[in-house]
Amino acid sequence: MLRATLRSFLAHRGRLLLSALAVVLSVAFVAGSLIFSDTVSRTFDRLFASGSADVTVSPREELDSPVPSGAVQTVPTSLAGRLARVDGVGSAHADVEAGNITVVDGDNESVGPTTGAPVVGADWYVGERSVVELTSGRAPRADGEAVLDADTAGAEGVEIGDTLSVQAQPGTFRVEVVGIATFTTTNPGAAPLFLDPEVAAARLLGSADRATTVSVDAAPGVTDAELKRRVVAEIGTGPYDIRTAGELAETAADELGAFLDVIKYVMVGFAGIAVLVGVFLVVNTFSMLIAQRTRELGLLRALGADRRQVRRSVLTEAVLLGLVGSTLGLVAGIGLALGLIRLMGVFGMDLKTSEVVVGWVTPVTAYVVGVGVTFVAAYLPARRAAGVSPMAALADAEIAGVGRPLRTRAVVGSVTGALGAAALIGCAAAAETSSAASLLGLGVVLTLIATVIAGPLLVRPVIRVLGAAFPALFGTVGLMSRRNALRNPRRTGATAAALMVGLALVGGISVASASMSRSFDRQIDKTLGADFVVQDANFKPFSQEVTDRVRDTEGVGLVVRQRFAPVAVRLPDGERIETTAVGYGDRVDDVARVTYASGDTAAALADGSLAMDADFAREHGVRLGGTVPVEFPGGRGTELTAAALTDLETGEGFGVRGGLFLGIATVERYVPGGQDSALYVNAATGTGVDELRERLEAALDPYPQVRVLDQADYKDLVHDQIAVLLYLVYALLGLAIVIAVLGVVNTLTLSVVERTREIGLLRAIGLARRQLRRMIRLESVVIAVFGAVLGLVLGLVWGLCVQQVLALEGMTALAIPWGTVVAVVVGSAVVGIAAALLPALRASRMNVLAAIAHE
Repeated sequence: MLRATLRSFLAHRGRLLLSALAVVLSVAFVAGSLIFSDTVSRTFDRLFASGSADVTVSPREELDSPVPSGAVQTVPTSLAGRLARVDGVGSAHADVEAGNITVVDGDNESVGPTTGAPVVGADWYVGERSVVELTSGRAPRADGEAVLDADTAGAEGVEIGDTLSVQAQPGTFRVEVVGIATFTTTNPGAAPLFLDPEVAAARLLGSADRATTVSVDAAPGVTDAELKRRVVAEIGTGPYDIRTAGELAETAADELGAFLDVIKYVMVGFAGIAVLVGVFLVVNTFSMLIAQRTRELGLLRALGADRRQVRRSVLTEAVLLGLVGSTLGLVAGIGLALGLIRLMGVFGMDLKTSEVVVGWVTPVTAYVVGVGVTFVAAYLPARRAAGVSPMAALADAEIAGVGRPLRTRAVVGSVTGALGAAALIGCAAAAETSSAASLLGLGVVLTLIATVIAGPLLVRPVIRVLGAAFPALFGTVGLMSRRNALRNPRRTGATAAALMVGLALVGGISVASASMSRSFDRQIDKTLGADFVVQDANFKPFSQEVTDRVRDTEGVGLVVRQRFAPVAVRLPDGERIETTAVGYGDRVDDVARVTYASGDTAAALADGSLAMDADFAREHGVRLGGTVPVEFPGGRGTELTAAALTDLETGEGFGVRGGLFLGIATVERYVPGGQDSALYVNAATGTGVDELRERLEAALDPYPQVRVLDQADYKDLVHDQIAVLLYLVYALLGLAIVIAVLGVVNTLTLSVVERTREIGLLRAIGLARRQLRRMIRLESVVIAVFGAVLGLVLGLVWGLCVQQVLALEGMTALAIPWGTVVAVVVGSAVVGIAAALLPALRASRMNVLAAIAHE
């Protein structure tokens, strides 16, 4: 049996090739994501370990915020001298680093990564653990001198002697590039600009007496843990975070892990789609192969093979297919990881391809996925093969399932579909986002399973409608193509399911993204009343100079400032919630339309007051006029009065939990050193909007990171953010289509082999080669469009339910992108035509007499 199995596998290797490609793609994405993440993790582990001091002292930051305030937490420079005198300390150095600076060349163009990665200003201090070394020029020795990293200098064409403008929080200053530094390890993607140590603190932090961290190295014989204990004993842990090199590397690795998780999840998403669609392809392939080998299997049974041996034979072929596909997929995964590493180089992260890490987990996972997919997919066809009787060797029989009743599928599909529909209805009726999202996930899974199971039941009614015009348009050829698609509902359903999965996904996400875009458009129309918004292109805060420039621009009538501040509020119900508060200047009512349930803007912006969302206040027991303890960065805290309650839809100008906003004077008092994040600008009386825009853009020309946005621009900015998700979905769709095309090609190819005698007879009675090719193309088109229709209907239902979840978050608009729907259907027909080219060509080239004699 083993020899027979191997011979059968080799005899049908051509027919198994396309199934192997699906396995290869599945394994490649899994292996590629693992290799890439392992390589990046190990590379940065070495970077963090080699570049960190034995102990690092930094200001304690207890409040995290996704929105930067622009304030830099510092420690006194004198702390370095104090720690240098501690027993066991070899040296202590005060470090200066500012991550929110902008460097501009003589043409007012930004110098730095185009990917949004920061330009970091730091003091030039080269020790044994420095990750950069001076490779050209000299070190900075005075004010007005700087060293730039080689990667940035090469990318931006900066040379020694060039003058750059540096925009930092204290103000703008000019420097001459006197040296070029090169990373001795991996470039993490940022662009460092180094200043003289005595100059850096004053220029970047605004005070020569402040530093961002203190690096402490141990004397010989003192361990990091012991050094940390002595440092803690000297200065305590109240206002400071004190971490060893290992602890700092672990923290940095955790932060890096969040970045890697995004890439890993994307790759796993691709792998999941490839696996899911590949399962349909493998099931179809083995089902058809077994159907074509009915006589062969019957002979094996007649010669003494029992059911178990036949089943084991088919599963062995599947395992062999999985082993071959996994091996090729692992090799492809290494290539994919190398491609991702090179892609990171485009984004400024200089990873070395010579340091690729292939851990033992990667090949094990690759083979588990590849072999597991094929084994599971081939199990049902293998059981069906085991049911072949010895008498099948004497008859021209097939076990493809043609004509077998679909009662079991009908029952299971109906029950699963009913449960899925109930979950989706529950999602639409839910009052809380969490429960609605859970029901949505359950409903999506169940309805997808139900559609796959019940797909063959839908083949005849749907394809009869889709192909109704074929006989009138293409005559007998059109009629035969429709009947061929209807001949085996199971096969047609499984082939179409591969395309259905991808299109259901794109349909659902398209509705969700279109609804989100329309909702934000409505909210912007409703709330934004300013002529222009001045904002950083990467949503970072900007220096006071920008605000002053805007105020001094001729024709500006009103400027309302906006700042963010990370806060923690202690609520009456005992809950402590970390969120972001927004500070606004006076006359915010002139540039934004705020709806209040209680109170007004004057009360909200008054000293010692704040406003919050009415629903949030009700949920946590906050009453109008009640006081709320609020914590700010640096251990500063106060009690603020809830002087106004807003009645806002989520995302209406604030987009942060609780909708907290207060006067900008309060933010400046408790978050000193912060920066404005946006300016809302109205034109003065007698100044045209277009005229003011030209003046603002001219005034802000030295600040290329800042944009002047009108309402349409602001909408485009939001649309671009939403489009990122849509692009990912389209990429997933592209992958699903590639594998679905493989599936259609595979099905048609095997179908041509299966119908060899039939095709020969048709040719013998006068069917022309061109008519034969058209018949196969039409069959492919109707199968592809059938999958598209199922997928889009399912996706639209999912999209409607997603919109109901979004409505609970204030995004109430519903939009269905009919243009996308039509484009997908047309594209599916094109996919069907493309998939049929090779099978149709092969069929048309058959020798008529040999085809008639085929068994």
